[in-house]
Amino acid sequence: MLGAIEAGGTKFVCAVGDEMGKVIERIQIPTTVPEETMPKVIEFFKRYDLEAIGIGSFGPIDVNKESATYGNITSTPKAGWRDYPFVQALKDAFSVPIGFNTDVNAAALGEATLGAAKGLDSCLYITVGTGIGAGAIVQGKLLQGQTHPEMGHILVRRHPNDEFQGKCPYHHDCLEGLAAGPAIEERWGDKGFHLVERPEVWELEGYYIAQALMQYILILSPKKIILGGGVMKQEQVFTAIYNYLQELVNHYVELPELSTYIVSPGLGDDAGITGSLLLAHQALQEN
Repeated sequence: MLGAIEAGGTKFVCAVGDEMGKVIERIQIPTTVPEETMPKVIEFFKRYDLEAIGIGSFGPIDVNKESATYGNITSTPKAGWRDYPFVQALKDAFSVPIGFNTDVNAAALGEATLGAAKGLDSCLYITVGTGIGAGAIVQGKLLQGQTHPEMGHILVRRHPNDEFQGKCPYHHDCLEGLAAGPAIEERWGDKGFHLVERPEVWELEGYYIAQALMQYILILSPKKIILGGGVMKQEQVFTAIYNYLQELVNHYVELPELSTYIVSPGLGDDAGITGSLLLAHQALQEN
């Protein structure tokens, strides 16, 4: 019996299940401030006899187990969560192993184990939603160095006709600042799902996301790229991405068939929570 938390900027998804991704029960809890959200999380898990808990969290977070602040959410702009000791709060409530990583790394693990990249030893999972983040599996393991990847904040070339200043509070016009959901809404004056019939919106999205994918492909050479998140539910973005990516790469490297190489999550909206169950299972095995 494993517990899983997919901690997002707007909601926490909490679930109980097993290492095969089978979910017995789940709930959603609004992400307000720790003093309101965490007691509800703990109350839910207290109903079960858990062996381990896995957390896939919004970031940035400290994933270095040698660090004094391991298990903390660090420099997030999310009010109330900066420097929050996420892992320690759960350790105080439960005497079980706890796995901790980013929400996108958890999703990458889920997709590599049970989803669209099953059977492959490398893949890249990217979410394009309220923010942009990516997790990578390299040689069968989650990519981690001094810290976790922050691929949503790379710099991209601005479209010549795009005068939007960018929405990222740290970098303004990085990838996230130009292409995440809040940037779409501020640039075009409405949420993405109200702009379905505006092809120029999705052409611009494809322009920026394709630039990022070219960099990821040239650096990491993943065997599968999975694009999730609310923005990617507008499937017309994929066509724009394919077209711009072919143009940018310009046969410098030969790309696979893009419609089967760059795909939607095989686990749908369950990639993150499934990966968090797998993080719990990994923590149990390591313990």
